Amino acid sequence: MQAIKLYNFPRSGHAHRVELMLSLLQLPTELILVDLAKGEHKQAPYLAINSFGQVPAIDDNGVVLADSNAILVYLAHKYGNGRWLPADPVGAARVQRWLSVAAGPIAFGPAAARLITVFGAKLNADELIERSHNLLKVMDSELGKTPYLAGSEPTIADVAAYSYIAHAPEGNVSLDDYGNVRAWLARIEALPGFVGMPRTVAGLQTAV
Repeated sequence: MQAIKLYNFPRSGHAHRVELMLSLLQLPTELILVDLAKGEHKQAPYLAINSFGQVPAIDDNGVVLADSNAILVYLAHKYGNGRWLPADPVGAARVQRWLSVAAGPIAFGPAAARLITVFGAKLNADELIERSHNLLKVMDSELGKTPYLAGSEPTIADVAAYSYIAHAPEGNVSLDDYGNVRAWLARIEALPGFVGMPRTVAGLQTAV
């Protein structure tokens, strides 16, 4: 099949979600760098692909989509053979719950805390770190009941949540107290086709 074009930036956790999903599905991928540091995401050529001026976006043989979670849903439906997104109402709702968490508490917790240390964002670090730990306490409790976020098998819920949780220490959010979360991260990293996001020496992350 023709390679799926992924417009990405290597240190974007949102872009990494999609890169990880493409790799887990063993889909041929063409990575196209959108240099956020140079503002390429706000220039006309890229705005024609994603009018919000954000990464990621994909072009799957003419099907152009943006928003990482929306892309995960598309890839799971089209290429996942029913494995990554349950079709039953309860299973689908459990996955959607965590997609909402990824767009909410994760984005405004560990992802935002990492923006401060990695990208120099002017945000309230103490508030974001506190939010992150409140989230991690819930995740750790949930992952004490099931091996994956939405049940006994990995789904796009796990893919959506993985990147910024795995890289939370870069934003000065320690994972030391969350054994179930760390075990879950290890399970994701052991999946066939797993590909990681480059680590940044920042915050509590002292080595790559």
